[in-house]
Amino acid sequence: MGFFIVLSILPFFPFVLVYWGMMAWKKNRSVALRTAMDVTTFFLIFSVSALFNLTFDSNFGFYLTLILIIIALGFIGGAQNRLKGKIDGGRMFRAVWRMSFMIMSFGYILFTLFGLFRYILNQM
Repeated sequence: MGFFIVLSILPFFPFVLVYWGMMAWKKNRSVALRTAMDVTTFFLIFSVSALFNLTFDSNFGFYLTLILIIIALGFIGGAQNRLKGKIDGGRMFRAVWRMSFMIMSFGYILFTLFGLFRYILNQM
């Protein structure tokens, strides 16, 4: 449990570990990058949720994250249904998962900087 907490607090560590591991195993940069992104998204969800809770003194961060992911799944699924007439669940989930990586990475940086700024102001 402690190792999971460390990886959630510092989500760039799982990214680096998985990337290096996949590069050593598969020797394919794009496969290593995609796999590292997929694994790190899981840790980013918990990390950004915790940072959201700390920043806004809330307990709703994890649920908000899940709601936004479900809404994104609905939008992507609706778009697939309109364009192709059917829904490919694997592609839909992969698209939302990778989009979540980008959004969660931005959120992690944003909430970390905001929390640091807020901490510095409170110390003055």
